[in-house]
Amino acid sequence: MAHAPIRLLIAASGTGGHLFPAIALAEQLSDYQIEWLGVPNRLETQLVPKQYPLNTIAVEGFQQGFGLSSLRTLGRLINSVLSVRKLLQQGKFQGVFTTGGYIAGPAVIAARSLNLPVILHESNALPGKVTRFFGPWCSAVAVGFDVAASYLPRAKTVCTGTPVRSQFLDEGIAASLDLRIPEGVPLIVVFGGSQGAVAINKLVREAAQAWFDVGVWVVHLTGEKDANADNLQHPQYISLPFYSNMAALLRRANLAITRSGAGSLTELAVCGTPAILIPYPFAAEDHQTYNGSVFTTAGAALMFQQSELTAEMLQTKVLSLLQSPELQTMALKAKAIAVPDSAEKLAQLMREVLEK
Repeated sequence: MAHAPIRLLIAASGTGGHLFPAIALAEQLSDYQIEWLGVPNRLETQLVPKQYPLNTIAVEGFQQGFGLSSLRTLGRLINSVLSVRKLLQQGKFQGVFTTGGYIAGPAVIAARSLNLPVILHESNALPGKVTRFFGPWCSAVAVGFDVAASYLPRAKTVCTGTPVRSQFLDEGIAASLDLRIPEGVPLIVVFGGSQGAVAINKLVREAAQAWFDVGVWVVHLTGEKDANADNLQHPQYISLPFYSNMAALLRRANLAITRSGAGSLTELAVCGTPAILIPYPFAAEDHQTYNGSVFTTAGAALMFQQSELTAEMLQTKVLSLLQSPELQTMALKAKAIAVPDSAEKLAQLMREVLEK
């Protein structure tokens, strides 16, 4: 007699860095019945594939200090825990997977109150506060970087890498690039993560003319919030708020200029794309600098703090890299960091925990 499929609740919300690894895992667990837990009006309402029913709760993080807003947040947290607990019971779920962030709190508390196993995936080199607090409550914490385990001494950690969407693993996907870029020309891709990066955009626009003069093309993904996105016009410059085929773009690029969010770094590594990293200066606990340090230590990227970087410095560094064999070395070292079978490793861990 066939067994009923295992029912899994995935709690992942907010940004591509939280959502894409969870989607990649879900694709590996095609024999499971999976539902999603998210927050209304966040990116999951657009990105989560339709085959996974989306349940939403109202939850938010605690701000600094304690006051009426903290009491309201605590009230919402309690209500969220009760809502998730009811969902887990009524849906007869057998386990929970989460990628951290605000949504992990109610998901972990509710699951553990029902004695259900939980696996948490942490993609950053410096685990977030939620992971550090709830990690010991979980059956296992899967980490994207080995160094993250040193910050989680009381949790059971397993280094799986961070999963990427399947298209990033296709080495021939650059052929599907539908932008008007001539073959063989040097290409720089500039992007600021899923939110864009206005400060990086400004630096690039000021530096780009010298790159054009030596035949370089630039694809610049500006995000939706840059009022000056149309200020630069040039035949070798393509400015878009967003581009969906990032896998093809990164495979084609000779160099990327970007933030150092864990999701972006994972995609760069799998594609073997050398990078200049400019960590987001307001990231929680400066975790993007910790992420970037993994790549600079390995020789896969250069990193500059936004407060210290000028357009002239960026212009000069890019020109020297494009004329140097160092760029090819960086590409090879980026590839060496990659864990291309991360989704399979994470799925195997999930099966070991849920099916034992």
